[in-house]
Amino acid sequence: MALKKTLVLGASENPSRYSNLAIKRLRNAGHPVVAIGRKAAVVADVQIGTEQLPEKDIDTVTMYLSAEHQTAYYDYILSLSPRRIIFNPGAENDTLADLARSKNIDVAEACTLVLLTTNQY
Repeated sequence: MALKKTLVLGASENPSRYSNLAIKRLRNAGHPVVAIGRKAAVVADVQIGTEQLPEKDIDTVTMYLSAEHQTAYYDYILSLSPRRIIFNPGAENDTLADLARSKNIDVAEACTLVLLTTNQY
């Protein structure tokens, strides 16, 4: 299985949040993870940052922000040229999905946790 460097957007240190579980499961599967959230924290061995820092080789952006909170990240996400964006339940966003498709970025409305569990990640 190829490892996919993943940006978790909307990362949380709260263990009851799906973004937190996604970080842990991605790391357990060996995927490199970059995480951005509202507060700096550490989950598993991943530092959650608060800034939009340049990154290389991002394969997947997995979205845990509501559509209204994604606007500030549009340019950043597109600048990373990821292979795909996964809109987890509650994060669906037709505007960003259309922008991504126009840049040949695959878009999926799916659950990262389910994809990992079913070996479809």
